[in-house]
Amino acid sequence: MTSFKTFLGAVSGLALTFGAVSAQAEVLFWSTQAQPVEETQKMRDEVVAGFEPGVDYQAPETGPWLTRAQAELSAGSGAVGILGGLHGDLTAVRGGLSDLGDIDISAIPADLAAFGKLETDQQKYIPWMQATFLMVANKKALDYLPEGADLNALSYDQLIEWSRAMAEGEGSPKFGFPAGPKGLKHRFFQGFLLPSYSGSTVTEFRSAEAEEAWGKFRDLWQYTNPASTNYNFMQEQLVNDEVWLTFDHIARISEAFNSRPDDFVAFPVPSGPKGRGFMTVVAGMGVPETAPDKDEAKALIEYMLKPETQIATLRATNFYPVVAVDLPEDVPASVKASGPAIEAMTSAEDALPVLLPMGMGDLNGQFNQVYVDTFEQIVLAGRDIRPTLEQQAEALRALMNQAEAPCWLPDAPSQGACPVN
Repeated sequence: MTSFKTFLGAVSGLALTFGAVSAQAEVLFWSTQAQPVEETQKMRDEVVAGFEPGVDYQAPETGPWLTRAQAELSAGSGAVGILGGLHGDLTAVRGGLSDLGDIDISAIPADLAAFGKLETDQQKYIPWMQATFLMVANKKALDYLPEGADLNALSYDQLIEWSRAMAEGEGSPKFGFPAGPKGLKHRFFQGFLLPSYSGSTVTEFRSAEAEEAWGKFRDLWQYTNPASTNYNFMQEQLVNDEVWLTFDHIARISEAFNSRPDDFVAFPVPSGPKGRGFMTVVAGMGVPETAPDKDEAKALIEYMLKPETQIATLRATNFYPVVAVDLPEDVPASVKASGPAIEAMTSAEDALPVLLPMGMGDLNGQFNQVYVDTFEQIVLAGRDIRPTLEQQAEALRALMNQAEAPCWLPDAPSQGACPVN
């Protein structure tokens, strides 16, 4: 985030890599986010420009970001004031992050704020912005919503009943799912369905609760458009009315709202017995122990959490606020629709946040494939759930052991590879 002073004096060659030290007392914001040139410039001009005494916002690739962070921490001094990155980025330097427990984060949902503890008893980072997945319905689908159902508190059983009623009422299935080759189906199973029933992504993969979850999804598939195995970005099927009800990443539904803003509604994902599991992409802000002015860095974090700054960040990066905001009228229709739904989901009493897979490295694709294979065998091929889970659990266990990847939320912390019970 900033540049060295003491350390650069000792290792001057690094200055060619990290840049010259600013003469002003700016806070160096060293971030893996907003890397595209236009986003970086918007961050400088429209987001951090209002902070005094100033901010030097730099957005290197993850490799150089980590190299500098580790170098300054190893040297015991440095110029970076704030380290900005995804949860996984900050996990890599957690031992060198200051405790930010004195910053007021009461406006951030507790479950989201808890990510920033990084499995310690200290607030190692403050959530900064987020992205996630949502449900979307054509307003015509609302006529079939089960009696007494609340869009902001829907259950999987109600989703199945809703989809059944639409299929019967319209003569064909109107629920669609991104099960195509480039669809994010694996994220639904990893971050939504399985955690909602088993409270786990990995450890309880073959549990009785996971077996129930797959049974529910197979029930839902009866009322799902069979062309879903070709669907990748659900905004396309929403716009052409092929689908009236669906799930997808917010970036993959945005054009439906932007092209037909009066025709669709966004709402939280359903809940199961263990809660409303949802996968969130969280970016946070940490202060390294070597920051030249920790108080100034903390003041910048507080500035970044102001509603107006959160809105400016949304405009610059398309990441959503972590605090409640009143969105201005001139934001895109997709933002107006998604923002309240994200807030309702993340602040729900039964919210169960789930992180992206961590620590899998080159095995990440094989990890995802386990969930895809399980779906294809149980739902598409109609194989029995229990033996399929037993078989796939062994494949999953082998991958976890090979990667030596510890558990991530919602699974409990592990010493060594995350176990598959």
